[in-house]
Amino acid sequence: MNNTLEEYKRAIKIKYEIEKDGEYFDFLYHPSRGKLRDLCWLIFEDNPTQDDLKVFRNLLCVDFDYTQKNKFKNQKDKFRPIETFFKGETDPTNIDAINLAAVLVDFQPRPFKKFNEKCRIEEAKQIKNVAKDVTVEIDSNGIEENVLLKNENEESKEVPEKENPILNFTDLFSKKMVQKIYPRKIITIAVGTVALVSSACLYLVQKKD
Repeated sequence: MNNTLEEYKRAIKIKYEIEKDGEYFDFLYHPSRGKLRDLCWLIFEDNPTQDDLKVFRNLLCVDFDYTQKNKFKNQKDKFRPIETFFKGETDPTNIDAINLAAVLVDFQPRPFKKFNEKCRIEEAKQIKNVAKDVTVEIDSNGIEENVLLKNENEESKEVPEKENPILNFTDLFSKKMVQKIYPRKIITIAVGTVALVSSACLYLVQKKD
């Protein structure tokens, strides 16, 4: 919460630097307790919110009352912490003074409770977005690893060699030729053998005679 409070004060101070040259220049450019008191009354005369009325009561210990302007003038010292804050002389710790400073420069969101709630919501959104990004990244990495593993598995498999149609045809032709030629050779050799044996037998018979 301390860090958020510091952010709240810095944001109010930045808004002051803008507003001091604006509509309420006469009150804010060289702020004093009296000028800030008069500006406060001017602002609260113009339909203040319930949150702002609560801030007024917490710091000044009285409710805002249109009929009590003279009494309100005695509250000048209550604006000293705001004066020194705007001048950069002090770093206020009184949350009620800080909230009233926010009212004087119309800083939103205010009071500090609303500012703190908004910061918590923004932080929750950022954490959610970061968690979502991390989840997406993990999922992406998982998909990439699965694809890589699949590719490695496919590469590790033996790729069957493509058959050469010319070699296949030659081999097939050779087999066919053998099937056709081989029986012919056997028949030729057999016939030749028979003829040779017949010739030998005839020669021996003729020789005896």
